Amino acid sequence: MLKRIQVDQLQLGMHLKEFCGSWIDHPFWRTGFVLKDPKDIELILASSIKEVMIDVSKGRDSPVGPPESTGHQDNSTHAVLKPVVAAPPTLQSDVTPVPAGQELERAARICQRSKAAIVSMFEEARMGRAVDVGGALQLVEEISESISRNPGAIISLARLKTADDYTYMHSVAVCAMMVALARQIGMDDTQTRLCGMAGLLHDMGKVAMPTAVLNKPGKLTDVEFDIMRTHPTEGYKLLTASSAVDSVTLDVVLHHHEKIDGSGYPECLKGNEISLYAKMAAVCDVYDAITSNRPYKSGWDPAESLRRMAEWAGHFDPKVFQAFVKSMGIYPVGSLLRLKSGRIGVVTEQSSRSLTTPIVKVFFSTKSNMRIVPSMVDLSQPSTIEKILCREDPAQWNFLDLNELWSGISHLSH
Repeated sequence: MLKRIQVDQLQLGMHLKEFCGSWIDHPFWRTGFVLKDPKDIELILASSIKEVMIDVSKGRDSPVGPPESTGHQDNSTHAVLKPVVAAPPTLQSDVTPVPAGQELERAARICQRSKAAIVSMFEEARMGRAVDVGGALQLVEEISESISRNPGAIISLARLKTADDYTYMHSVAVCAMMVALARQIGMDDTQTRLCGMAGLLHDMGKVAMPTAVLNKPGKLTDVEFDIMRTHPTEGYKLLTASSAVDSVTLDVVLHHHEKIDGSGYPECLKGNEISLYAKMAAVCDVYDAITSNRPYKSGWDPAESLRRMAEWAGHFDPKVFQAFVKSMGIYPVGSLLRLKSGRIGVVTEQSSRSLTTPIVKVFFSTKSNMRIVPSMVDLSQPSTIEKILCREDPAQWNFLDLNELWSGISHLSH
């Protein structure tokens, strides 16, 4: 039986079923566990969560407070869970579109919490435990809401990774891009949620890879690459052990490295043999990989990455790739551009008018070869005389604060 109690009533031995609030407001990414550590209660008390649901049939009961419902188990479960998982009164405003500047800080918090959750998820998988699909779904919902408010914010932030957290943040990035791409294609909410879940879990098979190979700071040898090529199959085996993992996720886990010309792996599928979901994941997976810094190479500029991907005949489904470009913009957030005036700027946001006229923060003059006071230029405005002259290679300029310039978040500077 489920019971709603105040957090100050929590005691060791209670089975914590649900937090009454958004997962981002509390210190745990998952629920459904018995409280055994006093520190866990301290963390809950220090959070903004005021009430929780406990399952008194699986753990200690609260000495005060009546159960939320005393009806039959099936009915009471639905009656109790409904107010917990239902949207709080402020949730509607949480998905109202906002400028990138307003979403970036919140997106940064979601990224950090998501990374911690995926680290935990991978560790549990390594120990042979089933993936907590309920907890993963909470991540997908929060990431999806961020995409609704401003698509570029969380996608761009998730691109920024260190060598140590690459695998985990890559999962966050692919989840976010899958959600954005699903919406661009016109999928409904259920399909979009499935795409997000598939993106979040697509690389789960890497838990079975030798750490020395997975975290190697240089390029892989042929033998090591052959080992890495087994991660889709290993992930599929791992997740099929859980009846809660949906067929779309299993398909994407197994087939996100297939190519439409049949040269991919593990099954060398081609064309229509590959599902739409796997085709979507292939594009998102590669884009994040090539735009991210790795120990042995710097990530490519976002706009340059799209240009190169467009040239890889036989790799991606053309229609899916075109939809992906529309979801990201011809010049994605973080792209370095030279304008007609000779000023250099970085894309901070897409405009609603055109894929080729983003909002740019200009900060350098090539005529004087020096920094200028940063200012925003919306290239989509009819009154704007500026135009994009060309892309610029960030490696040639070495602007150490480029990430801070487009995000406005100081600790992102390298």
